[in-house]
Amino acid sequence: MAEGVKASLTALGATTKLPNRGQMMAAMVDAGASRGKVEVSIDRTPTGLAVDAMEAAAPVAKECVIGQVRDGRASVTILPILASGRCFIGDQR
Repeated sequence: MAEGVKASLTALGATTKLPNRGQMMAAMVDAGASRGKVEVSIDRTPTGLAVDAMEAAAPVAKECVIGQVRDGRASVTILPILASGRCFIGDQR
């Protein structure tokens, strides 16, 4: 799934330097993630400023596929799933 996430986020980054939460969710689902399991970071800080990068993650078996778009460039990494069964600390669904 990591390759699909990378391709999907790369295509998204080609259209926008900083996607919003909905666009990140759609890219993850397009790559094969289950909508109900995808976690997406916030797109605005608590003070209302735009974030520097957007991240989304989805669990696959006992690992998390985590993707980021920053300045239109996508990156993907695989990390262990947390003890909570989630990929991010805190609930960002």
